[in-house]
Amino acid sequence: MDRSKKIIKTSIIGIIVNIFLVIFKTIIGLITNSIAIILDAINNLTDALSSVITIVGTKLANKAPDKKHPYGHGRIEYFTSVIISTIVLVAGITAGKESIEKIINPEKVEYSIISLIIIFVAVVVKLIMGKYVKAVGKKLSSQSLVASGQDAFMDAVLSFTTLIAGIINFIWKISIEGFLGVAISIIIIKSAIEILKDTIDSMLGERADKDLVDKLKASITSFKEVQGAYDLNLHNYGPSKIIASVHIQVRNDMTAEQIHILTREIEYKIYKEYGIALTIGIYAANDNGEYGEMKREIVKTIKEYNTILQMHGFYVNEENKNVYFDLIIDFEEKEKEGILKKIIEELKSKYNDYNFNIILDSDISD
Repeated sequence: MDRSKKIIKTSIIGIIVNIFLVIFKTIIGLITNSIAIILDAINNLTDALSSVITIVGTKLANKAPDKKHPYGHGRIEYFTSVIISTIVLVAGITAGKESIEKIINPEKVEYSIISLIIIFVAVVVKLIMGKYVKAVGKKLSSQSLVASGQDAFMDAVLSFTTLIAGIINFIWKISIEGFLGVAISIIIIKSAIEILKDTIDSMLGERADKDLVDKLKASITSFKEVQGAYDLNLHNYGPSKIIASVHIQVRNDMTAEQIHILTREIEYKIYKEYGIALTIGIYAANDNGEYGEMKREIVKTIKEYNTILQMHGFYVNEENKNVYFDLIIDFEEKEKEGILKKIIEELKSKYNDYNFNIILDSDISD
């Protein structure tokens, strides 16, 4: 079964479970006159709606690439996650409002043993459902499912506190539903904001996962001709669609044919192992002999600046007296251009016959 079918199957299970819970909780809430149980039922209804949205989003995201959208439609899943998070947020705010009104204008609530048992069953069901949906979501890198699973877990918390309130009311005839409702609404709102933040980070483009970066670089540098892998960019066009680019350093005496064969083998290996389409750029290395000494002097100069994280791509073109290399400077450094100017001035004072062509790279991956 492919990824989209698993997401849809999981969502359908969620819809069925939540519809049953909505029916049972609404009946019990009306019989007992419990605002907490009715709010709980509403939350289950939003869960069912979230699952519907997940199915629609997955269907749309699974559409094949076209001329207008050559990278596919995978990022639609992020939008569905935003919608689900917003639904959870609205539900949390509504629960808070209703709970405050319950504190101001309390009503008599009457629980029975049967209603308490049904609420307990609902807690167990939602815990199992939340854990299952979230686990599937993480396995499939589906933020929509992760959001739905987290929502289900928060519903279980809501149902559990309702159960506690019911037990207290049943034994001591004390109503604490309004106060519990406020506490629960705060937890729901906090959860929604966290899910929304994670999704927005993915949409904006967050730092690549270090474990994946390490594995990719290890695969690339496993070829004996590759002396180093740099500037690894991972562009996410949905949870299951990644396009990447990287620079590799090779000997400057390799022929175009040798480089072609090498890059094609690397690209195939990465695609086969990770399903990632990789584009490779080349750094030719001639840092041996005379130029090796020059590189060591340059490295010594660069080490004086604590915010410089890496130097790579060193190459000397003796014919036109050009020296090329890239620098990665920490994001926190505000004077990047100033540092670059100082370095060029220092290097020119040591090697006045050469021009220094330095590119400032971003610290995009580990």
